[in-house]
Amino acid sequence: MSRKHKAIALFSGGLDSILSVRYMMSLGFEVQPVFFRAPYLVPDKACESAAKNGLDLIVRDISAEHFALLKNPRYGFGKNYNPCIDCHALMFKTAGLMLGELGADFLISGEVLGQRPKSQMRDGINAVSKASSFADLLVRPLSQRLLTPTLPIREAWIEPDTMLDFHGRSRKRQMFLARELGISYYPHPGGGCLLTDVNFALRLDDYFQHTPEDRYQLTLLNYGRHFRLHPQAKLIIGRDEKDNGQIEAHYEHGILMMSRVYPGPLGLLIAQEYPSSLIQQAASMLLYYNKKAPGKALVNYGHGFELDSSIECEKAVFKLVNDTIISKDKETL
Repeated sequence: MSRKHKAIALFSGGLDSILSVRYMMSLGFEVQPVFFRAPYLVPDKACESAAKNGLDLIVRDISAEHFALLKNPRYGFGKNYNPCIDCHALMFKTAGLMLGELGADFLISGEVLGQRPKSQMRDGINAVSKASSFADLLVRPLSQRLLTPTLPIREAWIEPDTMLDFHGRSRKRQMFLARELGISYYPHPGGGCLLTDVNFALRLDDYFQHTPEDRYQLTLLNYGRHFRLHPQAKLIIGRDEKDNGQIEAHYEHGILMMSRVYPGPLGLLIAQEYPSSLIQQAASMLLYYNKKAPGKALVNYGHGFELDSSIECEKAVFKLVNDTIISKDKETL
């Protein structure tokens, strides 16, 4: 059997995607892992997993295409805002269009039959394949024995008996295979796609309702606490040092604010206009999340990092329910 065929792998950085790449490499195939990014599909975990497993990862941006399907997915949503079947199909299609560029012949992924309730049930896998336009070039090495043979199997690029028959949600067989392949690093399960997270779904709902298409604000949905002050004004407050750093790193416009004397969260107010009453409200809310600040304190603010203005205010009094701020009298601030 020829070992000259090359595969492109959809790579998330999780155990299954690491296994699919390393297993095919153990069979003698050259494999190029690819991660497809968007503002809410961040490559951090994939980059770390690739680096720690000696894999050369390509990261490609599909923001425009992915955001378009997010508005009206053909196969609907899974949990919350996750258009899982359409998402997988888009990634396979994009990878398929890269075959010539990378000198590859077929596509692989770490999908396991029956592992997830929508995209990895048999009907979901078939729908993904059909919608991708590259159905006959897709191979799922971990479950391929349980699936219809595609061209790489039929043409004996891959020996059918070398494919695996993993099924269901248990990870025992994956962990055993990882030990056999000498894979010592893989992330623990958890986290997953941001689009399945209930709080992120609330933020995305708010974005669709109030924000014209804006890559800047879409990216910021990943970080901090988010508060809609009125239809044209939004406040983001960092939850920790990492959030503060990400808000700073992505800053393009809006008012930044932070307590003058008491180190704590960074705030970012984005609005069409910035009346003093709005700045006062945002500064008061920022103080609420600063544990070191007293009931009344100065907050520095400004358009940019110099924070050359200041305002004195009292801490707001409210409680947080799923990213929505509700005042003591139950009226939304």
